[in-house]
Amino acid sequence: MPTDRLIGPENGGFLGIMLNFNGERLGMAAGALANARVALADAIAWARQRHTFGRRLADHQVIRHKIATMVQRINAATAWLDVCAWRVARGETPVTDLSLLKVQATETMEFVARECMQIMGGAGYMQGSRIERIYREVRVNAIGGGSEEIMRDLAARQLGL
Repeated sequence: MPTDRLIGPENGGFLGIMLNFNGERLGMAAGALANARVALADAIAWARQRHTFGRRLADHQVIRHKIATMVQRINAATAWLDVCAWRVARGETPVTDLSLLKVQATETMEFVARECMQIMGGAGYMQGSRIERIYREVRVNAIGGGSEEIMRDLAARQLGL
């Protein structure tokens, strides 16, 4: 390859890739949490209009508790996302937090997708429903940008372990 077409120094591509990972993980965390919020919104709408045993699904305590737990997890992960984004915007590179945030966000997405499928029942599996699509995306989000195991190991190494 002609040297005038190189992006950065010769044999420096790996460093470029590594520097991109932190931004990728932040973006993936944001996307996973956005998916969780969309799934939750659809499940709430379903629970408000669907009737079982003569009552709205939302009138059953177990469903309300599922929804409250999902909101709790989404809000906690979103707060961490906000802190990490703020730190990155200030020029920091919080590798440990970005790695663990990505794990937290994708685990939150997986939990929410599963719980929303429970609330929506068979309607959640209908091709074309947003929750069906989100549920299919869970694993690719957990693996892309570094699997959960790799992210935890990277965080542990950053902590000097």
